[in-house]
Amino acid sequence: MTADAPAAAAAEAPAAAAAAASAASAASAASEAPAGDPATAPGQRRVGLAALLPYLRAHRGTIAVVGALSLAGAAASLAQPLLTRAVLDGMSAARPVAGLVAVLVALVLGAAALGGLRDYLLQRTAEGVVLGTRRRLAGHLLRLPIAEYDRRRTGDLLSRVGSDTTLLRAVVTSGLFEVVTGAVMVLGAAGAMVLLDPVLFGVTLLGVAAGVGFAVAFAHRMRDLARTAQERIGEMTSAVERAISAVRTIRAARAERREADTIGASAGQAYAAGLRVARVQAFVGPVSTVTIQGAFLLVLGVGGARVAADVITVGDLVAFVMLLFFLVLPLGQAVHAYAQLQTGLGALQRIEEVLAVPVEGAADRPAPVRHTTAPTWPSTAGGAPAAVEFDRVDFHYPGGPPVLREVSFTVPAGTRTALVGPSGAGKSTLLALVERFYDVTGGTLRLGGVDVRDLPRDALRARLGYVEQSAPVLAGTLRENLLISAPDATDGRLRAVLDEVNLGHLAERAPEGLAVQVGEGGVLLSGGERQRLAIARALLAGPPVLLLDEPTSNLDARNEAALRRAIDAVAVRRTLLIVAHRLSTVVDADQIVVLDGGRVAATGTHDELTVTSPLYRELATHQLLVT
Repeated sequence: MTADAPAAAAAEAPAAAAAAASAASAASAASEAPAGDPATAPGQRRVGLAALLPYLRAHRGTIAVVGALSLAGAAASLAQPLLTRAVLDGMSAARPVAGLVAVLVALVLGAAALGGLRDYLLQRTAEGVVLGTRRRLAGHLLRLPIAEYDRRRTGDLLSRVGSDTTLLRAVVTSGLFEVVTGAVMVLGAAGAMVLLDPVLFGVTLLGVAAGVGFAVAFAHRMRDLARTAQERIGEMTSAVERAISAVRTIRAARAERREADTIGASAGQAYAAGLRVARVQAFVGPVSTVTIQGAFLLVLGVGGARVAADVITVGDLVAFVMLLFFLVLPLGQAVHAYAQLQTGLGALQRIEEVLAVPVEGAADRPAPVRHTTAPTWPSTAGGAPAAVEFDRVDFHYPGGPPVLREVSFTVPAGTRTALVGPSGAGKSTLLALVERFYDVTGGTLRLGGVDVRDLPRDALRARLGYVEQSAPVLAGTLRENLLISAPDATDGRLRAVLDEVNLGHLAERAPEGLAVQVGEGGVLLSGGERQRLAIARALLAGPPVLLLDEPTSNLDARNEAALRRAIDAVAVRRTLLIVAHRLSTVVDADQIVVLDGGRVAATGTHDELTVTSPLYRELATHQLLVT
């Protein structure tokens, strides 16, 4: 390596610090957690460098190689000023220097080769850290309790997987190793400078220490500033995600300008956060530049005087200036690395906050015997086997009012039970409790005679097929949507289950067959087709109990009739628990449970309830099912 102009070298450290500050603002793209999120709770524990160790452990072999290459490269670089001094002194004394020049060239080339290999391994390690973190975080997010999704914004969770993990790359490539190798370079250069001329080194130390100390003091603020910038940009990301996910509603309501103004306000907050970082950058950079350039000029002045006084040689001064370059450049890189570390640790804290949330099932109560086989169906009082039993079940959401109170009823195996009642009566909540999306807060819920809290969740859900009210369809192909519940199903099985719910035409009307695209959210399908596709998806796993939440919501009469036929077909040899607003779809149910205000108001068949339940008769009258 050869020395550049002293002024350029002097500018390197503050410029690096300035670049770090700018990058902390521009590259940050995470999101703000909603109010009450522990991620923003006052006094939240700040993570330190020790929190990085688990992320680096899998790459410790490569990291050791990178460390060795860094030390070898530093040694090769530090030897160059001393060889340059020997060449200059040899030329002054008319001694042959060809051998020294060859060694110097070899050192330059060797240092460059070592640096290139080190940088590649370091980049590969950084990408590996990001990949591993994203996999770990994505897997954790998909296992969080449903209550966490209820209170967090989607944009916040997405940004932690995307932009927050990206910031870890800079921690590895520009953070840890630049600090370590920079320390080696600084110590080596400082030692050589002391040997060359202690007086000049003292002059250098005064100027450099002042400039770097000032820069480090302000770089420490980058962590909080960068975190704030991440949160503001993330808030904007969440606003964009919210608007795009409801773009049809926004267009229909002619609310584009209002939503754009909301996003613009979030963008303005991100802009303000970026300006705060820029102000620190603008203040640190010039002061550090003046301080360190002053040190260079002082070294040149004092060094020139000492050469003139024959205290040191020209070769000594040139070597000293080159060593000063090797001292200042790593210091600048260290300041840059320190800022990157602060930014990365801010992102890491957001990642760790999500990973610290216990996954679903982590707090499950221990059971004396874990049920890994299928539950048996005990007999009900009437002699029929019981599939699902609600025994004095209470439930409330955390911090909320009671949703269910003393709910008791039994779903006999192989029968069809309908849940009806006014909106907000707790019907959909009952299905969520069966699936253990939430746990009961009182009473007992049993599947096949076993408390669902004593069943492993996988074993429980293997017995259940669940179709949500919104019947979500994932972007992709028809085949991909069906394989979610049964990844090993053959095309023949997929076509059979489509025929079972009267959807065989979806694979027949397009040349792509099962590979036909269904669009984002199933937009290329009708509402009835989305509902029946969701049922087909649930049926593929062959569950004995099927939970249907409002399967006929928002369907016209023709699609409702088609869905009723599909339900009749799949009801054979299965237990159905159906939430329904349209009583026409459940009038022939074996049992109808009427809910009101979170309580069971009545139980019976359609004909019985029209006589015994005023609420059911009112609902049936409004839907013209009775007169």
